[in-house]
Amino acid sequence: MGTKTSTHFFVMKSPQKIVKILWISFASGLVLLMLFVFSVMINLFNLYGKIPGIEVLENPKSELAAEVFSSDYVSLGKYYRTYNRTPVELSEIAPIVVNTLIATEDVRFYNHSGVDFKGTFSIVFSALMGKKRGGSTITQQLAKNLFKMRDAEEYEGVISNNMLVVKVKEWITAIRLERAYTKKEIMMMYLNTVEFGHNSYGIKAAARKYFNTTPDKLTTEQAALLIGLLKGPSYYSPTRYPERSLNRRNTVLGQLVKYGYLSEADYKIYKEKPLGLKLTADDHNSGLAPYFRNYIKPTLIKWCKENGKNLYQDGLKIYTTIDSRMQKYAEEAVNKHMSYLQKKFNEHWKGRAPWTDAEFKEVKGFIERLAKQTPTYKQMKKEGHSESEIMKVLNTPVKMTMFTYEGDKEMTMSPIDSIKYVMHFLHTGMMSMDPKTGHIKAWVGDINPEYFKYDHVKQGKRQPGSTFKPIVYATAMELKNLDPSYQVMDVPVTYTLPDGKTWTPKNSNGKYSNDYVSLKQGLARSLNPVSAYLMSLVGPDSVVAYARRMGIESELESGPTLCLGTSDVSVYEMVNAYSVFVNEGYWVKPMFITRIEDKYGNVLEEFKTESRAVLNEQTAYNMVQLLMGSVEESGGTSTALKHTYKIPGEVGGKTGTTQGNADGWFLGITPDLVSGVWVGGETRQIRFRTMEYGQGAKMALPIWGLYMQKVYADRSIELSKKFKVPETISIRQDSTAIPGDSLIDESEYEREELSPTDFNDYSRN
Repeated sequence: MGTKTSTHFFVMKSPQKIVKILWISFASGLVLLMLFVFSVMINLFNLYGKIPGIEVLENPKSELAAEVFSSDYVSLGKYYRTYNRTPVELSEIAPIVVNTLIATEDVRFYNHSGVDFKGTFSIVFSALMGKKRGGSTITQQLAKNLFKMRDAEEYEGVISNNMLVVKVKEWITAIRLERAYTKKEIMMMYLNTVEFGHNSYGIKAAARKYFNTTPDKLTTEQAALLIGLLKGPSYYSPTRYPERSLNRRNTVLGQLVKYGYLSEADYKIYKEKPLGLKLTADDHNSGLAPYFRNYIKPTLIKWCKENGKNLYQDGLKIYTTIDSRMQKYAEEAVNKHMSYLQKKFNEHWKGRAPWTDAEFKEVKGFIERLAKQTPTYKQMKKEGHSESEIMKVLNTPVKMTMFTYEGDKEMTMSPIDSIKYVMHFLHTGMMSMDPKTGHIKAWVGDINPEYFKYDHVKQGKRQPGSTFKPIVYATAMELKNLDPSYQVMDVPVTYTLPDGKTWTPKNSNGKYSNDYVSLKQGLARSLNPVSAYLMSLVGPDSVVAYARRMGIESELESGPTLCLGTSDVSVYEMVNAYSVFVNEGYWVKPMFITRIEDKYGNVLEEFKTESRAVLNEQTAYNMVQLLMGSVEESGGTSTALKHTYKIPGEVGGKTGTTQGNADGWFLGITPDLVSGVWVGGETRQIRFRTMEYGQGAKMALPIWGLYMQKVYADRSIELSKKFKVPETISIRQDSTAIPGDSLIDESEYEREELSPTDFNDYSRN
């Protein structure tokens, strides 16, 4: 009977009971869920970790790359540690990008308040049916991207890594974001922070990386490819898996049709199109002026440290003095001439090693010494490997990518052979500056920033040869009140040094005119006896002092050979010194940066020009006339600027070649630009054997000529073509002097021991 009663109870009571239990269970579950959500929200007992508060939401930390701009507002490149990200306004993004994102990722974006509960329940239902699908809204994804609550230490708790806890925290953050920002602001923030693969964060970086364009110019099929990447940037990478990426792009195009953003007819056209990639490097070596950007980076890091900023994540905008047009022309000139010169150099040394001694015989052990400086050698030596084991590895061919002027090439060669290959390359440094403001307009540190990191503008220092002579001339004209017409005899003169030795300066061709020449002719022809005579008039200590005033900071040996440019200096220093002549005797400190702004465009600091008078106006003007003589005078070393490169207007310059043709220099002046070029090998032992190409007029001057040709041809660049004539100048009458009239003060040479042979080795034009 008890059994019958029990059966009757279940038959009669069960449906109501079950419904009641279900409602109680649902209500209890809902209450528990609400309590759970509340406990997560308040971080009960620090179990779940913190959630971003209102103040954090209103100022979210997003690692934004600092961007460097030219003086004409062209982006030169970026500084970033991890994320290559630069923000743009929503108005700068093509509408099709927004529509594609909504159709693909969050069709109810404008209807929910951060969490799409309808979509969430659909996910649960799909999961029960054995199907996987995503359901995070754009706002939830933004919360995930901005705050990284799964990884950030500031949001850690006892069980903070639990997936349910993470999801709830993202829900709460998404709802708070919706309250703090408009839908447009959320859309903009999302498109500026999401990852598109290949270290491209944000739509601006992605548009440039994959299509070399800007977000406002993205087409429908391009937008579909980029938004398609969001499902898996690596899995759908168009460079690694093009077919997979194409299918994903077409799926996204289908979503546009499904939600009315694209017609069926257009879909059929777009889906047949290829990927159309125009891949663009967007790393630290790409863009204009990479050597310049690398040079100013330590200065910027120091400034950031002093001003409480972070160069790599605060989205700073750095405005430099570089002119993008001039920089482009400088890089083109360097590439054109250096590729040509390299071919000549390779032909010149074909079948022979270019690293040679004074008699042009191969330096034995040269490559082996370099091999011992490689990381491989040092590491194997540290691990205890024998010399024979190390050399076996260094002589084993392997595949490697090497630089060529035709583009990177994969080659098979041993590490030893790769050293030989690299040592054949000639190098260069070029800088162009406005002499009146000190603004650096162009800076090329070498032939390729990826393979050759050393910067030959500021880091590299080599003997300047005859390009140093104008500093000697300026010192003598300033202290002895000389002018360009002052006459000196071009004859061999022997000077007696304090130790009793003698030296006789020779001209580069070993000949003398045995006649009077003016200072203008002497500098134009780069006559060594004239420079030596002027040095004897004022003494090397005076020349050193004036060189310091004009911007030469490197150590200078105060001896007789200084007049022929035997102390190492940089291109940067020489350009700075020559600028004094054009700037009416005023030295101006070279300027790199004009101002720094925050990510909102607020000016954080502006930088000003520093200057001081170092020469009188008359001397400076006279030096301009002397340098113009190098171009205009018969026998001048820079006449090619007029008859070959046809540089318009008034122009001056000075070539320089050092001992054994190791270094070729050219310093050129125009009314608004002073530019310097150095060309040479990795070491002084690597050079041309003859003066046919191994001289400043053939190695360096052509780069200057090609550069100025393009600068003057660009009508958007306004440059003067005539040097300013100061109102205070006077014209002097001709005067004469014979070298030897003023002997060198013996007291000035007590530290110098120099034989005639030593001096004559440096007697180069």
